[in-house]
Amino acid sequence: MGFLSVLSMAHKWIAERTLPGDIVIDATAGGGVDTLMLAELVGPKGTVYAFDIQQEALDRTQERLSSSASADKLPNVKLLLESHAGMAYAVDGKAIGQVATVMFNLGYLPGSSDLTVITEPASTLLALEGAIRLLRPGGIITCVLYPGHPGGADEANSVEQWAAQLPQHSAQTVIYRQLQRASAPYLIAIEKRPDAAR
Repeated sequence: MGFLSVLSMAHKWIAERTLPGDIVIDATAGGGVDTLMLAELVGPKGTVYAFDIQQEALDRTQERLSSSASADKLPNVKLLLESHAGMAYAVDGKAIGQVATVMFNLGYLPGSSDLTVITEPASTLLALEGAIRLLRPGGIITCVLYPGHPGGADEANSVEQWAAQLPQHSAQTVIYRQLQRASAPYLIAIEKRPDAAR
């Protein structure tokens, strides 16, 4: 049995920390794989916010949710056509300090006709700052990074530097990476300390 892929590891860590009824965020909806997984975890009493700047991504996400075998057991997912950079202001104010999980799957929308639309360091770092604000103590952020496409290495380096400078008393960070392939996708996860101030 081999190691888990970075996406599978992100899903595993999230599933271990997310409960039915929780508030969760998919910061980059893309094709909806992560949004559906989050919706299934929190169930009909949970809340899911999914952000993307491309309508095509939100359409794909809605289609995936609607065609899921568990569609009747999912919450009402809030699909937001806006940048993840503003997530801290786009969600209900009552969610501040209450969010269980925020997922990032950076890069570009696979299969899109326009691969020049990519996530960028400036908006991603703003989104990560917002995610930390929204996260409850013990909550987790997962960030899958893709250094192999144009612009991806710069974004990955920015996220890695941002995560490394987080104060240890407020969050702990880990990295999950295949060391022999510098351009392979990798995962950074941030867990808000259970005793961290909201």
